[in-house]
Amino acid sequence: MLVNDMMNSMTNSVKTTNGPDVGSAALEGESRRGGRGGRDGHCLPDADSTELTGLHARLLDRLGLAICGGELEIGSVVRIDQIQERYGVSRSVVREAVRVLASMGMVASRQRIGVQVLAATRWNLYDPQVIRWRLASPSRIAQLQSLTELRTAIEPEAARLAAHRATLAGASDLMGLAGKLWAAGQANDAEAFLVLDIEFHRLVLASSGNEMFAKLSTLVEAVLTGRTQYGLMPRQPHEQALQLHVDVASAIQRGNGDDAHAAMLGIMARTFEEMSSIWDQDLTD
Repeated sequence: MLVNDMMNSMTNSVKTTNGPDVGSAALEGESRRGGRGGRDGHCLPDADSTELTGLHARLLDRLGLAICGGELEIGSVVRIDQIQERYGVSRSVVREAVRVLASMGMVASRQRIGVQVLAATRWNLYDPQVIRWRLASPSRIAQLQSLTELRTAIEPEAARLAAHRATLAGASDLMGLAGKLWAAGQANDAEAFLVLDIEFHRLVLASSGNEMFAKLSTLVEAVLTGRTQYGLMPRQPHEQALQLHVDVASAIQRGNGDDAHAAMLGIMARTFEEMSSIWDQDLTD
């Protein structure tokens, strides 16, 4: 695909997931506010500097989605001035977005050539923004499968450790969350259930006493939110899944690591069961 064609496709088909699509004219207008004007549309920060920061973030989001969605293909090269012209933003805004993408391993700047899109094996796949962009892409099912497999390797062990390391207050909070989850599930309140489910799994990871496990809470939040956002959750939580959350919390409160591990493993097994038909269908498409 020619670079110009890719840029046109990226602009026309990629929508930001944080709000309505904003066209080049709007981006151009924002790039001319937010500071004292400079040559070539550059702005010096002033009281409106947060608007410029928002412009950086919006361009970054669109480029990240385009890369993960395949509109900007692996190995393709695009010049700074092409991005600048397409979106009507200043060179400094483009460079900042490219700098962040490079820090994620998604692109590399080639002197006198341009910005090259790198292979996915180079990306920081644990970065919350990369996870979100991949979940918004056509390959979201494969991404969800990878994330669920990672959760299965980590969360049961985190539950086992939490049974030995959780504070009394933390264990009590888990029991309370399990009860609220049960109520939200029975009431078929998907919004409340998602918030409580994220907090439950975050607290289990934090209570493990392992700071590496605790940092994975953003990953768990991304996969739970992604499943809900893209209609990949059951219409109503299965009663067994609700009971397993209670079992995890109860085992942690009792200090029984083996039971906590087994119950969390049961939650992961139910997740695989719920998702397996979707994965199988995706593989045959």
